[in-house]
Amino acid sequence: MAQSKRETERKYAAPAADDLSWLPGLTRADPVVSLAEAGVHELDALYYDTADLRLTRTGATLRRRTGGTDAGWHLKLPLPGDSREEVHAPLTSGDVPAELRELALSRTRGAALRPVMRLRSTRTLRLLLDADGGTLAELSVDAVRADAMLDGGGHAGWTELEVELADGADPALLDRVEKVLRKSGIDRAPGPSKVVRALSETTSLLADEPGARREPVPGSAGEHVLAYVARWAGALTDLDPAVRRDEPDAVHRMRTTARRLRGCLRTYRSVLDREVTDPLRRDLRWLAGELGAERDHEVLRERLVSGVRALPGELVLGPVAARLQVWDAAHRAQGRRQVVETLGSPRYMGLLEGLHALTTAPPLRPKAAGKPAKVLTRALMKEYGRLARRLDHALAMPAGPARDAAIHDARKAAKRVRYAAEAARPALGKPARRLGARVKAVQQVSGAQHDGVVTRDALRRIAISAHAAGEPGFTWGLLHGREEAAAGARERQLPDAWARARAAAAHKALHP
Repeated sequence: MAQSKRETERKYAAPAADDLSWLPGLTRADPVVSLAEAGVHELDALYYDTADLRLTRTGATLRRRTGGTDAGWHLKLPLPGDSREEVHAPLTSGDVPAELRELALSRTRGAALRPVMRLRSTRTLRLLLDADGGTLAELSVDAVRADAMLDGGGHAGWTELEVELADGADPALLDRVEKVLRKSGIDRAPGPSKVVRALSETTSLLADEPGARREPVPGSAGEHVLAYVARWAGALTDLDPAVRRDEPDAVHRMRTTARRLRGCLRTYRSVLDREVTDPLRRDLRWLAGELGAERDHEVLRERLVSGVRALPGELVLGPVAARLQVWDAAHRAQGRRQVVETLGSPRYMGLLEGLHALTTAPPLRPKAAGKPAKVLTRALMKEYGRLARRLDHALAMPAGPARDAAIHDARKAAKRVRYAAEAARPALGKPARRLGARVKAVQQVSGAQHDGVVTRDALRRIAISAHAAGEPGFTWGLLHGREEAAAGARERQLPDAWARARAAAAHKALHP
């Protein structure tokens, strides 16, 4: 079973090997008061990647390392700032462990992994200690020897420093250490990782990604749309390992990301060729739907559990908690199986390939070269018009299931307007931000109303099961009544939220 931890570090170009004059100065980096020798280690790391370096290009690394204190397989995935997630698996002599291979799938897109670089390092390790002798960080001086294992690869060697925070240490320590190092003339290393530097110095493969490229005109509508697509396509790739490991909220974030991408490709069809984007939209809709079972169950479970907890004990009659546990276990297992099967499917791999192709060789239409104020505003307001027609129709209907369904349809249109405004915001500024925020409020109110509809239906089905088992139905009926009252209150908030959104949409900047 692989283990995961957060690694926070910075790398620096080392001075001459025999120059240690900078070392005592590190005690000026508060709260460091002393340094302790921690030995010399011989490390031998074999780095794996695809033939076209898909892991490296997305900021990830995969290696098999012997020597030192953490020998084994390491998959490192990028996180914001100086941090990375390191997934560690036990040392094996065979192929890449299956779990790490799966966690890298969103980056490799199913391409074969092979050794691409061997790095051997002589590491001199020191500990940065506080006044109580506790370890704040590790300082490594690595003499590196790189041997490329790709066709035409060469050799390189260098020395670098690495400062890695101990668990729980203040990240601000890195800034204080860096200040001391800079005063000694020591600057950051030229690459984000050893393997990137080794590949850059021994091969030409990182110079550019293979395949045709069609760059948008700088400052154009196409550039803004592609920046949004690239951002969320990258987020989908980054979220994949978290979803596979069932991390909290990961399924929800991936589902929302798929919807953002799908909405953008729908709204800005005047910028990107529909022959390419329509199949991607269908696959993104499929992905969001497949993730929906687990995510919807998460939301519903929390709502039901919170509802029961909020009731006074004397109103909870019968084995309510046990009935919820049985219901939860059955639905959660089914949703999880569906997610795992989805991420292992050929259709999902094809979607990842399609998004990669879209961002590296975008199918730009003539309007992509146009001014964003004109092209993006027109597309955004067209999407807003669809929302206005749906919501006005829904609000004019009498209360009942048909109105509930119409509000739900309007809610989906509100999401598309919100995502369209997000994509346009860098170009259109405050008017797009305001419209997005007001429409988000409409989405939240209508979403809460829809959640109430779904919850009441679930409560009715649970009550039927309880009744069939001879259990009291009082508590389930009470919760159903409370949900109905709350839904009515939310529905009454909708006209005011919609009026505020209408006012934002009337801004003159959105009507050029």
